Amino acid sequence: MVARLQRDQIAFRSVTSSDKWCQAHEENLVRTKEWNTEQVIGWMFRSGRLISDPKKFVENLGRQLIECGAPLWRIRLSCRTIHPQIAAWSVIWASDMDHATERQVGHGYKDNDAYMGSPMAHVIDTGTAFRRRLTDLDEEHDHQLMFELQSEGATDYLALPLIFSDGTTSSMIFVANREKGFCDSDVSKLTELVEFVAPVFEVFATRRIAGALLDTYVGRRTGERVLSGQIKRGDGEIIRAAIWFSDLRDFTPLTETLKPQELIALLNSYFEAVTAAVTARGGEVLRFIGDAMLIVFPVSESISLEDACGAAVDAATDAFDNLATLNFRRARSKLPTISFGVGLHVGEVIYGNVGAPDRLDFTVMGPAVNRTARLESLTKEAGYPLLMSDDFAETIDQDTVSLGFHALKGVAEPQEVFALDSMS
Repeated sequence: MVARLQRDQIAFRSVTSSDKWCQAHEENLVRTKEWNTEQVIGWMFRSGRLISDPKKFVENLGRQLIECGAPLWRIRLSCRTIHPQIAAWSVIWASDMDHATERQVGHGYKDNDAYMGSPMAHVIDTGTAFRRRLTDLDEEHDHQLMFELQSEGATDYLALPLIFSDGTTSSMIFVANREKGFCDSDVSKLTELVEFVAPVFEVFATRRIAGALLDTYVGRRTGERVLSGQIKRGDGEIIRAAIWFSDLRDFTPLTETLKPQELIALLNSYFEAVTAAVTARGGEVLRFIGDAMLIVFPVSESISLEDACGAAVDAATDAFDNLATLNFRRARSKLPTISFGVGLHVGEVIYGNVGAPDRLDFTVMGPAVNRTARLESLTKEAGYPLLMSDDFAETIDQDTVSLGFHALKGVAEPQEVFALDSMS
């Protein structure tokens, strides 16, 4: 079966105007008058626009349309986003579903047969509508999606462009399952309705992009604060946390010997291995500082100090294991292996907004951060990949071994330093 739509099959297809009366919803009740969009549009701009969850919005939009008499079975709204892993997302609702669902696709989806030649691809690429009755499909020209919907009982398919204010095109799809599908009047009203849906759904898309960008570049904890309005210089709080500072070994020689792309690939492998271990244990990467990482495991009402410190140690163990596996593969490929050190401490830090009036940064500051960084630096001399303070060692359940007292730069008195017994 050919999965691509030929251009001569893309044309907007409609049924004859003699199809005057439409059945209402799946119960096949005959309408006594034509439905209109006024009630739905009024709902959208009064209470619908106040719904913060796009799934809830689409659920209620579908129910509003059906209550008005629209011959609707399914709705799907889709749009692209800016995210390192997710290229586009959709919200789908059907009259036989209790709740709407959300789907996401990764980058490269446009090279997938499910997308290439599909009605959605037509809408996005051309900015024009696609209409297809599903009762007379052609295996030579119609996309596989049409046959899949037909097998589920669908009779009519209408995909419309959803144009945002910046000119980008998303899509809104309506599917009917009544015997006669959509009539000309239905198509006209749904086409009009999309113009009112676009500005409301654009708000959801913009929020999604803003949240994704903040999570990607400053972290979820910081991103939430920025979105909540904590963007004034000096905004901040004191938090208690287990603090992690890690740094690559022999990074300077690597910068001198590796090609730029090889160096970036090495850094990304290192960051990915550590971040996967940290986030799985509830930590958050606050900053990448060259080849170093500043990470916190915050204490909260639901997370005790013991839990936070235990999570940090477990994450460090996992990270070392991840790198061991990665290094095995790198060595077989004759690539330089990766090694790093970790310093762990616990204490109160200032988590706040600092910088110039027009260029700010959320970060953690305070003596506890400095001590954590100095502990990591000491790993190079002590010969242990992970070192911790006495306060931290007292908090965890794992067996530790004292390495004696050591001078830490910027700290007045020598500090007792500990290592995991399992790493000694």
